[in-house]
Amino acid sequence: MTVRSAPIPRLTRWGVSADADLIYRALCMGGARSGTQIGRELGIAQERVRRALDELAAVGAAVPAAATTRPSRPERVWAPRPPDSVLERLRQRRAPQPARERWHRQVAALSGAGLHAVEHLEVRRWPTRQLARRRLAHLVAAERHEHLVINTEEVFDAESTAAALPVDRAILRRGIRLRVLGLPPVDGDRSSAYAEALGGAGGMYRELSTLPMKLLVFDRRVALFPADPLDFEAGYIEVADDAVVEALASTFHRLWSEARDPTREGVTPIILTPREQALVALLAAGHSDESAAAELRVSVRTIAYTMRALMDRVGVDNRFQLALVLGSTGAAPMPPRTSPGPNGPDDAR
Repeated sequence: MTVRSAPIPRLTRWGVSADADLIYRALCMGGARSGTQIGRELGIAQERVRRALDELAAVGAAVPAAATTRPSRPERVWAPRPPDSVLERLRQRRAPQPARERWHRQVAALSGAGLHAVEHLEVRRWPTRQLARRRLAHLVAAERHEHLVINTEEVFDAESTAAALPVDRAILRRGIRLRVLGLPPVDGDRSSAYAEALGGAGGMYRELSTLPMKLLVFDRRVALFPADPLDFEAGYIEVADDAVVEALASTFHRLWSEARDPTREGVTPIILTPREQALVALLAAGHSDESAAAELRVSVRTIAYTMRALMDRVGVDNRFQLALVLGSTGAAPMPPRTSPGPNGPDDAR
């Protein structure tokens, strides 16, 4: 039994590994499989398959269905849970951070930056969010090179979005590099309105499941962060100590290297060129490279190059994986298939 009814969202958005995501798609598209069958079909080593299935079981995305029909070598068969059910389980894992934990993260980040060790620290406090926004505008106007932001809000209200976007656009128009880190939205399949607007304006945006504190760094000269991580209306602290600001900027870049671009993680449309569409349709219908080349009036080498480029673009290792991803995202139809035999796809012939 398959569970496919709509494009399958990428579980990597929720921290699931790429192998587990691919195997979940295989189960959704083709029905229950044993680990051996999955490995043969996808061309993945059995150790990787076992780790991925363990991971899927841990997040509730796959469950044991039955034993294979081979008495001599019994093996567990795995079935997928419906995507809606899996996403609901993953959402439940994203419980809000307790207040104590949020305070602990901010204090740890500031201590790691050496804030407590500076004897004559140059610090200013802006007692309200409105005053902090005015100061933010002055600091942005003086920037020349780089603007770094860590946002710890899961949802941006209309007021915050309206206040942030004009500043971001002004920064980008001046040729300043803008990088923003944020948390994945509560619904892991959708980007927030702010993230979409920032990307459209040319800024760089990534997401990480855990962030230590809200932070803004201006040209690595000045840092701004909330006085109270639980209440942004309580004002902001401004620090201009070179060593502390540099340490906070280094923290940002470390987190940036670990974060993901959300535009590459959700159900991202895969747009095929006319040639790719025609080629995929021919191969799905059973054509060989040679007969497909004859139909399209190109060389066999062109067919090979086109397929290799498409696999590289989608991020898969072989043509079966390519067909699986294209089919599960709705970019191309999946070829009809029969149920595999106990020894894998060869048994179904």
